[in-house]
Amino acid sequence: MKLFENGVYVLDGREIVEDGAEAGKKLAARFGKETTQEEAARQTIAYNILKAHNLSDRMDKLKIRFDKLTSHDITFVGIIQTARASGLTEFPVPYVLTNCHNSLCAVGGTINEDDHVFGLSCAKRYGGIYVPPHQAVIHQFAREMLAVGGSMILGSDSHTRYGALGTMAIGEGGPELVKQLLEKTYDINMPKIVGVYLTGKPAPFVGPQDIALAIIGQVFANGYVNNKVMEFIGDGIANLSVDYRIGIDVMTTETTCLSSIWETDDAVEEFYQIHGRKSDYKKLAPGSVAYYDGMIYVDLAQIKPMIAMPFHPSNTYTIDELNANLLDILAEVEKKAAVSLDNSKVEFCLRDKVKNNKLYVEQGVIAGCAGGGFENICDAADILSGHTIGADEFSLSVYPASQPIFMELVKNGTAAKLMETGATLRTAFCGPCFGAGDVPANKGLSIRHSTRNFPNREGSKITNGQIASVALMDARSIAATAANKGCLTSAEHTDVNFTKPKYFFDEKIYKNRVFDGVGKADPSAEVKFGPGIKDWPKMSELTKDLLLKVVSVIHDPVTTTDELIPSGETSSYRSNPLGLAEFTLSRKDPQYVERAKKVQLAEKARENGESAMVEAVPELDAVFQKIRDIFSSFDAKETEIGSVIYAVKPGDGSAREQAASCQKVLGGLANIASEYATKRYRSNLINWGMLPFLLDKSDLPFENGDYLFIPEIRTAVQEKRREITAYLIKDGVPSFTLKLGEMTDDEREIILKGCLINYYRN
Repeated sequence: MKLFENGVYVLDGREIVEDGAEAGKKLAARFGKETTQEEAARQTIAYNILKAHNLSDRMDKLKIRFDKLTSHDITFVGIIQTARASGLTEFPVPYVLTNCHNSLCAVGGTINEDDHVFGLSCAKRYGGIYVPPHQAVIHQFAREMLAVGGSMILGSDSHTRYGALGTMAIGEGGPELVKQLLEKTYDINMPKIVGVYLTGKPAPFVGPQDIALAIIGQVFANGYVNNKVMEFIGDGIANLSVDYRIGIDVMTTETTCLSSIWETDDAVEEFYQIHGRKSDYKKLAPGSVAYYDGMIYVDLAQIKPMIAMPFHPSNTYTIDELNANLLDILAEVEKKAAVSLDNSKVEFCLRDKVKNNKLYVEQGVIAGCAGGGFENICDAADILSGHTIGADEFSLSVYPASQPIFMELVKNGTAAKLMETGATLRTAFCGPCFGAGDVPANKGLSIRHSTRNFPNREGSKITNGQIASVALMDARSIAATAANKGCLTSAEHTDVNFTKPKYFFDEKIYKNRVFDGVGKADPSAEVKFGPGIKDWPKMSELTKDLLLKVVSVIHDPVTTTDELIPSGETSSYRSNPLGLAEFTLSRKDPQYVERAKKVQLAEKARENGESAMVEAVPELDAVFQKIRDIFSSFDAKETEIGSVIYAVKPGDGSAREQAASCQKVLGGLANIASEYATKRYRSNLINWGMLPFLLDKSDLPFENGDYLFIPEIRTAVQEKRREITAYLIKDGVPSFTLKLGEMTDDEREIILKGCLINYYRN
């Protein structure tokens, strides 16, 4: 694999010419004329799809209107509630509500089925599509029924990726879907486009997860594709089935790219034909001279079976490399884990799983939008054929990504082949990907063909003394490991005849069960609420000045959204903003909620005057006095008071808006960071009225518990200032500079109004 240091020109989709002094001469000799970088950049697939969906008159400042929207049952209640509060009358584009996260109907004392009933009633009232629990995971349904060549889909899940089918898809926080529901636009600068040139043919035992992990391992840490579009081209694509391409594509999210798109061919056309939608196919390819801002060159034949060790998909090794250096690599992984676990007192050890110089795992899972595809499961069954997983600790569970896939596995005998090995088959469910299914025992190690292996994603609770971990692998190597009763084994070291059965899609499964109300909104339909579905609390506009108390300081290199608001056990509270907020930062900083609530007492008392604020939070008396020493005109009633967290690089991972909204409902008014890991987390902050401040991590002037005063913040936002002067309320009241970065006019107005709901309501 090679990462080009410069941009590249690609000629006729196959010849790569790195940008430089000789590039112009070569292009002129080839085409008889000079080609500018700007002209060539317009010949990428991504550029032309973005252009077709851009409503602005500028291609550097995009205003995108999507063709379709999709959400699951952890996010759609909050999205629809926000849109309803903002004036929603009907869904203006097809909006699919899938139910694949809160499928378990009684968890944590609440009834998740109430959310499903809410979703169905909203599909009826506003004209949407409702996919009942256990029918399909969100992204498989989109592949089978929503993707269209050359179209764009916005989803409220970070793994919204349908590029292999010619659909440019983006995963964002819920408020961005609210904007689309209210017929507004998705506003971004034109993203850079990085080519991914695939050549060669992968070995039979190498699966899509292996290719994906190899790429992630090369590009995550250096930010090579951060917030950019990955465009897959090259002669190697023809050597990959569409299922295989999909398996690579969905994992591009873990690179932190914005979106992905692939050139399409006859195999993609056949995919659409199999699913009864041949007319939705569109041939996509770059123009004769296309310019890319970078290039990842991948020789598929050189990729070996991979493993991503805890606690990140980029922590990659070949399985053979790991097995050859077990104790050294495991010690290195444990050392890295100590940072992810914030040096928790919980004992984390992997070396104790080594027996006779071999690593043994307790669990295997093949599931979800990444692992639950037809070919993955069929290949795994072939590897397991004639073996059993044994009657000891090791277990194997397989989750087909949709009922149509499950049905075909039953019809062709694959389901029976798997079950006789001791594996269990489950219905379509995303639980294993976020900690709500197949939770290992304490200190267990699970190998999974799923999307992520962040801390606690398998369901352990560090604050309660329970720790387990996940390593990501391809379904084929998971099956090889299962055949060896949990002894970590590369699929390369198996003797197997892959049968490669043909897939047949049964459209009756969805026709008989999925509610399709597109174009048939019924204003008389009642929206049905369960007791766990609560409205958003009232939120204030940004005031003249701002007083922030630092209530959490996180020095980890990266802070994931799972650490900001846990997944798994919190699922049942997703429709209750205040109930869910009780879990904010619970796995990273258990004292955060209590600290934030204490600060919020002062804000709740602000309308009653300064004396009421001081009575609520007595330490404010001295704080106000120090502010007046510098600003004699200070007025506490014109100063919003709230909490702020500092993290080096927050927001890696999920698109869940709750990572920001939970801070807001507890009185959070800002984040301070060295940088934001993803565009979507920064957008979530803004859409919930929180200021996304930037500060060089080498110059942290404050500590946890300090107060920061920011005078004239409202004026600064109105005047589009990039730099803001803040004051540390300590002896001498030193000042320092916070940066806001680029914001659109709408984003600034949302900040001023206090949140997206206020912005639209007003």
